[in-house]
Amino acid sequence: MTAINELAKLRSTKTNRTDRRPLTALQRSEQRAGYLFLSPWMLGLIAITLGPMIASLYLSFTDYDFLTAPEWIGASNYERLFRDPRFHQALLVTFRYVIVSVPLQLAAALLIAIALDRGMRGLALYRSAFYLPSLLGGSVAIAVLWRQVFGADGLINSVILKPLGIEGPSWIANPDTALGTLIILNVWTFGAPMVIFLAGLRQIPSMFYEAAEVDGAGRLRRFWSITLPLLSPIIFFNLVLQLIGAFQSFTQAFIISGGRGGPSDSTLFYTLYLYMQGFGDFDMGYASAMAWVLLLIIALFTLLNFLVSKFWVFYDD
Repeated sequence: MTAINELAKLRSTKTNRTDRRPLTALQRSEQRAGYLFLSPWMLGLIAITLGPMIASLYLSFTDYDFLTAPEWIGASNYERLFRDPRFHQALLVTFRYVIVSVPLQLAAALLIAIALDRGMRGLALYRSAFYLPSLLGGSVAIAVLWRQVFGADGLINSVILKPLGIEGPSWIANPDTALGTLIILNVWTFGAPMVIFLAGLRQIPSMFYEAAEVDGAGRLRRFWSITLPLLSPIIFFNLVLQLIGAFQSFTQAFIISGGRGGPSDSTLFYTLYLYMQGFGDFDMGYASAMAWVLLLIIALFTLLNFLVSKFWVFYDD
């Protein structure tokens, strides 16, 4: 044991001595080249991300309207949030949207991914067709189309309900159904998580399913005991991404509600109200405070997901 310990100390000493050697000219040149290639990203991080974040943090403690210099008012903007009924309504609408649409979207994505994982013909075509809505779902064109589909004379009423003798309402003009149309739009854009689920399903060894089938396990049992546990890291990854994206949804609500969150503030998303305060009323200090509150909300939900993940996410190790 003494000889082994001495050998280990000798190796450690040699390693430390090697680490202290000065860099050669070639190593310094490679180091400079590495920093040079990283510099565009670092400059972008400072100028596009960190700089505006620090500026908005400062503005959240000021009264700023774009035309005059910011005036320091302390925490007045944050105190005003608690007294603003439309801020509370925006939070309520956003939470409803996130809590309902994200699980439905992930469930639809997982079901379609399982269907595509069976090795059907034309898999690439189906995969592209299902993925396409996720590329267009946040665009202005799709939001305008969605407004026409759920309008008083839209596709739902004229093609589906009218032949059945049902006089359908304007779904986007009804406070009880307007938010539901946006939830359906978000569920329809399940293509991105579906592709990730499909890649995860391909990584599950088939021997697990074969062994379970030999033991008499049915499809539902195999799905519950094999697919879900082994796919749980992918589910967790998609959950975090879609949760963050849902909190930041803006375009759909802006187009469908005409930029005002109607009817009766039923589609007043948090980001839409933030936009109205900052670029509609030019109350940039208040909008900056709202932006930082949204950041804290997203960070809190993400942290909760990571804390809870240890109870249901299973890794190979």
